[in-house]
Amino acid sequence: MTERAAGAEAPGRALPTARTVALAAAADTVWVLVFAAIGRRSHDEHEGLVQVLATAWPFLAGLAAGWLAVRAWRRPLPLWPTGVWVWAATWALGMLLRLLTGQGIAPSFQVVAAVFLGLGLVGWRAVVHLVRRRRA
Repeated sequence: MTERAAGAEAPGRALPTARTVALAAAADTVWVLVFAAIGRRSHDEHEGLVQVLATAWPFLAGLAAGWLAVRAWRRPLPLWPTGVWVWAATWALGMLLRLLTGQGIAPSFQVVAAVFLGLGLVGWRAVVHLVRRRRA
């Protein structure tokens, strides 16, 4: 039995195209921005893109950390481990950074953020998985 180096690709598994990686990164980023925009709107805060980015940055940092930790550019589409770890990192680091910068992390916000981010960051990958499975 041979062991592959940590992170080595399975034999015969092609790396994703740059287009696939870019679209996956864009989908994740847009979802986080939508989360921030909806949150601001629900609190009647309609200032604009700069304010949405100010709200989103902790979660965008978590998203970037999640992509780096799981090396999502190698396999951006799978639910596991990519989708789940990207979601977990986005939520956890986002909450930690909000806490460290004096922003609110009420329990209800934590739940809403976990559910919304999970629906998006794991959800679109689930749709891709189902579509691919139906085509196969």
